[in-house]
Amino acid sequence: MKSKSFFGLLAIVVLAVASDQIIKYLVETGMDYQQQIDLLPFLALFRVHNNGIAFSMLSGMHDLALIGLTVVVIAFVSYLWWSTVPARWISRIGFALIIGGAIGNLIDRSLLGYVVDYILFHLPSWSFAVFNLADAYISVGAALVVLEEIFVWLRERKTPKGQAGEN
Repeated sequence: MKSKSFFGLLAIVVLAVASDQIIKYLVETGMDYQQQIDLLPFLALFRVHNNGIAFSMLSGMHDLALIGLTVVVIAFVSYLWWSTVPARWISRIGFALIIGGAIGNLIDRSLLGYVVDYILFHLPSWSFAVFNLADAYISVGAALVVLEEIFVWLRERKTPKGQAGEN
């Protein structure tokens, strides 16, 4: 990995963690627990604490187990990030976003014992799970990795047999 691309990707990780933590701090200090502030007819800030991982899954697990699981995920995605060829820049950006989001949620869990969630998409008779910016970074990062995998797969299908496709 060239140092220029490494530092660019590291900047994405740092910006993701910083923006996530700044917004969580503002939510924690500026809103009451379960307070809802409507921003749009379908979007609100709604402060809650998540004791599990995404969508409150594994909320019955001990904090140390969730911290350990998160560290393992960060290590694995870091390995994928490091070992992915520079030409696969969409995946590398995706991995950086996943790592940044995971670190943001890891900070919460380690310091607070829960993750601060605050984004709520809703309709009068339906609402989506409350999540945070770190979760959004993880989701967008995963989507970028999958998207590039699809592009590579399509490119390889178009490559005539006997010729190597570009990765």
